[in-house]
Amino acid sequence: MKNIETRIDGNILTVTIDLSKRFGLSNTGKSTIIASTEGNQPVIPGVAMGINVYTKETRR
Repeated sequence: MKNIETRIDGNILTVTIDLSKRFGLSNTGKSTIIASTEGNQPVIPGVAMGINVYTKETRR
């Protein structure tokens, strides 16, 4: 995972993402990646999460 921290407390999943970080352009070049689980990731048995956080790239 890139720039994603998770914590489980009982039945509560807390996800922390630093919105100031950047990891370059997406494969298509249409957005700048801030955070990603890089596909679905297991949280607990039978539960998965998939997160992508990005900014739209403006054309110059």
